[in-house]
Amino acid sequence: MSSAAEQEAVAEQRATPDTRLNGMSQKVPGVPVRPGAPTPLGARFRVGPDGVAGTNFALWAGGAEAVELCLFDEAGRETRAALTELTHEIWHGFVPGVMPGQRYGFRVHGRWDPWTGGRWNPAKLLLDPYARAVDGEFTLPPQVYGHVRDWPQQQVADTVRDERDSAPYVPKGVVVHDDDDWADDRRPKTPWADSVIYELHVKGFTRRHPGIPEELRGTYAGLAHPAAIEHLVGLGVTAVELLPVHQFAHEDHLLRRGLRNYWGYNSIGYFAPHAGYASSGTTGQQVGEFKRMVRALHAAGIEVILDVVYNHTAEAGELGPTLSLKGIDNRGYYRLQSDARRYADYTGCGNTLHVVQPHVLRLITDSLRYWVTEMGVDGFRFDLAAALARSMHDVDMLSPFLAVIAQDPVLRRVKLIAEPWDVGSGGYQVGAFPPLWTEWNDRYRNAVRDFWRHALPDVREMGYRLSGSSDLYAWGGRRPYASVNFITAHDGFTLRDLVSYERKHNEANGEGNRDGTDDNRAWNCGAEGETDDERIQALRRRQLRNLLTTLLLSTGVPMLVAGDELGRTQGGNNNAYCQDNETGWLDWGLLEEPRWRALLDLTSRLIALRHRHPVLRRRAFFSGRAHSDGLRDLAWFTARGTEMTEGDWYAPAATLGMYLSGRDIPGRDERGAPITDDSFLAVLHAGDRPVTFVLPGPPWAERYEVVVDTSREDQTEPPGVLHRAEEAVTVPARSVLLLRVAG
Repeated sequence: MSSAAEQEAVAEQRATPDTRLNGMSQKVPGVPVRPGAPTPLGARFRVGPDGVAGTNFALWAGGAEAVELCLFDEAGRETRAALTELTHEIWHGFVPGVMPGQRYGFRVHGRWDPWTGGRWNPAKLLLDPYARAVDGEFTLPPQVYGHVRDWPQQQVADTVRDERDSAPYVPKGVVVHDDDDWADDRRPKTPWADSVIYELHVKGFTRRHPGIPEELRGTYAGLAHPAAIEHLVGLGVTAVELLPVHQFAHEDHLLRRGLRNYWGYNSIGYFAPHAGYASSGTTGQQVGEFKRMVRALHAAGIEVILDVVYNHTAEAGELGPTLSLKGIDNRGYYRLQSDARRYADYTGCGNTLHVVQPHVLRLITDSLRYWVTEMGVDGFRFDLAAALARSMHDVDMLSPFLAVIAQDPVLRRVKLIAEPWDVGSGGYQVGAFPPLWTEWNDRYRNAVRDFWRHALPDVREMGYRLSGSSDLYAWGGRRPYASVNFITAHDGFTLRDLVSYERKHNEANGEGNRDGTDDNRAWNCGAEGETDDERIQALRRRQLRNLLTTLLLSTGVPMLVAGDELGRTQGGNNNAYCQDNETGWLDWGLLEEPRWRALLDLTSRLIALRHRHPVLRRRAFFSGRAHSDGLRDLAWFTARGTEMTEGDWYAPAATLGMYLSGRDIPGRDERGAPITDDSFLAVLHAGDRPVTFVLPGPPWAERYEVVVDTSREDQTEPPGVLHRAEEAVTVPARSVLLLRVAG
């Protein structure tokens, strides 16, 4: 509440049943609607100047002929009221007595003319695009489609309007009011260069955790539980990147196969936390539960980044359901083809939001600001961001979306991560986003996977990726942390599956194993899937250590996927988007096995090493220039112990030595002093035979201490072995040796 007067008014309204619309007392003759205001959009509870409490409703519906507000009581009975005020295509009205917790929706009237893009159908109850909470779940029976699905002439099925009422079958928006001002919250504000991102699924991370009470597993409250946070803090990550938590719907083809959309990349409510992740069944309580989760993570020093899907919605194409935007103003919200009956699809999901339309752009930016200012989040990862950057057709880095973000005083200050591609022509834009943005770097992923399966023709690509991808990002003032380095993500093999399978095994998805990529760049170490061969098992564990070590030693921002540090497997499924079960959930029982506990220990130790040493998280690209004594900030060595020549970069090789100098690191610390650090030599050897590597002598070092040796099974402590400069050391097959310069 914003004042004591509001609180008193709310109490008075709740204590007077015959003026309370939540329940629809028979003493109320219809619904009294005052003019209200066109802003803010959505349903906003307030107390008017005369002390009357109620809710202001405002809906942008360009081209609509009429809008009805629909209120639902606890029994599901509907009462309708016309919103007659119209200001700049926004229909609005203030309804006294409508309190927080009230369920509602809209019916929008207009011309049904799919041939020109008009798909208005007042028989369909529509979710408010600005609803802050959603009650119920989308099940997609025929009644929720604007067109008749069973029309005998399927080629024109989407042009025949369905007159059946969808209200009994669709969720409703919920009026929410919260007085939370975040005054007691302290955002971690971790600098980009110091960040370690941990991608997780709210349900999948907590659903099987033995330390979380059963009733909280799979929920926001479960992620806020001390047992969950203990793992994150112990691991050392600085941010969690949550797979979509906007309200989403399950696709019809999945429901017909008895499956569900698990990942959530099918949004329908951009302001509402997904109700399925709330531990409380009380209407609207998911908002407060989400905020408490954010507070708990912040208190532990962990930022919250949301994976957001503004490129498309759950309404799919012309044969998809009518749930919200399609029935409010189809032409305004979606990109249509020249044949306006069809949708422009740059996303592979049937539709693409028309982001150059001002009110669509407003919807997205209002949503983003809401999650920052009122829900406390610290940043966003934009799914298929190239689709948002399209102006009319082509991807445009001066597009309205990117321009608005760049000048917004709230959004330009949070973490912004682009998935820099979409499925349309010219959609691959890695390295092209403006300096404000960081990007998922799939060229890093591909290079590291190929190196460790010994499939690179030479080491040129690996050199760029290990040192921050300057070839992609050293322009326009961008820094090494513009590159989000990852080897795995939610989409694709887990890390353990990457070394256990070469082919996808997606039969459980029910699509004939046709879904999911065939370009896995994986190596199964000699057997497809699980095996009892201890030699192969040991090699796989070593490969896991190699991959994690490479990731956490690379310049840029590392991103881990939840469970990779525990040896999580999906049984070879590289597209588990519909596996809301043990396949998709993290198995915490793996911690009981010493081999996987050792992997966790190594991961934690590597992250701690990264946090201690600024040379591993540089804020500026390496220069490669030599000091007067010949020492460079970055140098590359062959196994002979000599600096690499131009020809060495092009020669077939499985071994690469990378020297990182801790002297004169660009930048200054908080006190203004120069930043200095230890120097390190990393030797990466992907060959299947041991190699003799000559350690570089002066000026590079006098002695070296082994910090990490991935050939060892026991990773609880550093080896601590000392070597003299110019000594020839044996690097075991397929291993990483990290040495600290000791003198």
